Amino acid sequence: MEVLYPRCAGLDVHADSVTACIRIASGGEVAYQHHTVPTTTRGLLELADRLTAAGCTHVGMEATGVYWKPVWHVLEAAFTIVLANAVHIRNVPGRKSDMNDATWIADLLAHGLIRSSFVPAAPIQELRDLTRTRKQLVREIARHTLRIQKTLEDANLKLTRVVSDILGISGRAILKALIAGETDPMRLADLTKGRLKATRGQLVEALHGRVTPHHRYIIQLHLTQIEALEAAVTDLETHLGAAFEPFRAAINLLTTMPGLSDTAARVIVAEIGVDMGRFPTAGHLVSWAGLCPRLDESAGKRRSTRTRHGAPWLKTTLVQAAWGATRKKRSYLQAQFLRLKSRRGPKKAILAVAASMLTAVYFMLRDGVEYHDLGPQYFAQRDKEQIAKRLLQRLRDLGVNVEVKAA
Repeated sequence: MEVLYPRCAGLDVHADSVTACIRIASGGEVAYQHHTVPTTTRGLLELADRLTAAGCTHVGMEATGVYWKPVWHVLEAAFTIVLANAVHIRNVPGRKSDMNDATWIADLLAHGLIRSSFVPAAPIQELRDLTRTRKQLVREIARHTLRIQKTLEDANLKLTRVVSDILGISGRAILKALIAGETDPMRLADLTKGRLKATRGQLVEALHGRVTPHHRYIIQLHLTQIEALEAAVTDLETHLGAAFEPFRAAINLLTTMPGLSDTAARVIVAEIGVDMGRFPTAGHLVSWAGLCPRLDESAGKRRSTRTRHGAPWLKTTLVQAAWGATRKKRSYLQAQFLRLKSRRGPKKAILAVAASMLTAVYFMLRDGVEYHDLGPQYFAQRDKEQIAKRLLQRLRDLGVNVEVKAA
């Protein structure tokens, strides 16, 4: 097998140490040098000096949690680093050790058998940290809200039945009154503002419960956490606005697509960047995101078509955006969803819509153009003959003879 990189190295990265195998091919012979260094900054700089002294040009390693990131930051300026998916370079079982793993990675890299993972530039990585942190904070707010709802149910207060958002103006006023010791349903009902989905009688009945000091303490504890998290999200939103200013043109392009809000567009830019040259085609991007069926075929049989985990932060955002896009009437995405839902079910249909949206994102960012909707009649016009044939066959099955004439 042809050797592409005669001087390269494979790294087996752990939390506290890195085992390196330097592979040097010369005159038909291969020599290996093994070194183990700590993952401290001094240890990684020592590893860089050893690789430079050996004349290494390429370095390969697995994407193991977050442990690969410090190694990447130290070595990326001096070497071409190939970050591999651990699933793609799995070794033959047996005789496993750190040295053997590093040697296996070095051998694969030398022959060009490692597919490099997508690692965005440093500014995009910083945006990723910000958008992912925001999502985690919002999730924490949702968790504390559910715990408050659980406490209210334990106190036999049916607030969630009559107030759509217990953290809204009316819901929060009632919660704070409960914490202060108010238990009269009439007075609690007077704290509501605006229109509610329940009548006053239903509201008073729902607020008649059994609230103990323990319930008040739990509600106050979670409400304090929610307010602190909301303040953190507000501060983070301000920082995000400044951080995304260089990418404002790309975000404005993406928001022309139905279902993509400013927040969703920020997440997409943070996850894939704005340089689509990293992905050869739109299909490569969709596959990387895990929005297409896997290829698992043997003896002419498809064994599994389940989607991979892919990029979970991007995938979940696109699926949420796809649900919003399907609500836009007389649009291509809604027509695609309804067309697939009847045959494959809503889950597969929404994944297909998310894949279509990501495909459109690829071309929008690559060509710098706004979203152009193909219209709800796109599929009908494309498959006109097939639709007519299917409808005629359906009429024949019903015992009706039809004579067809061109319009």
